Amino acid sequence: MDRYSRMVQFFKVLLPLAAIIMLSTVFLLSRSIETNVSVPFAQKDIDARLADQVVTQPNYRGTTRKGEDVQIEATQATQGSEESVPAASQFRGRFGLLNGGVITLDSNSGLIRPDQGTATFVGDVVITTTDGILVTTDLLNTSLDEIRGDTPGQVNGTGVIGNFSAGRMTFGTEKKDGPVHILFTDGVKLVYEPEKAER
Repeated sequence: MDRYSRMVQFFKVLLPLAAIIMLSTVFLLSRSIETNVSVPFAQKDIDARLADQVVTQPNYRGTTRKGEDVQIEATQATQGSEESVPAASQFRGRFGLLNGGVITLDSNSGLIRPDQGTATFVGDVVITTTDGILVTTDLLNTSLDEIRGDTPGQVNGTGVIGNFSAGRMTFGTEKKDGPVHILFTDGVKLVYEPEKAER
């Protein structure tokens, strides 16, 4: 038998043996891997999330019929059950107007209904605009199809001319393609501050 044939015979034995050794090494190493990996949630938290169908960091993005930008997000949302309605905590919204202005909305909780084209902000609602108006109230109903909203209750606020309060506030367009206006009604009280207005 020549040298070439002996080499072929040698590798026919060596290569399968090397393959078996490599496979056994993989299995031996896999046994030493930690399989009891801890998750960042306790089992009761996982069970509660599954039962309540909790969603973390939900985010809604859309546009109105006129092309205005609508964004709504929360830290956590639940689907609700027969005894409770769906709700989200730390509810925040942003309406981007066509003229470049922005209306931001913040509240303790809220509810979004894309099927009905509505979003409701509940508890310590703060409404701010890029032209310097800040309004606080307890409840705000808004539309997702257009830049429109209303507060059924008391509002307090501050603006370029001073501090004010009113029994109700609405915002939206008066005409189909007109600009967005904020309207205060039902016993409006204004504390006029000339120095603030001059700024």
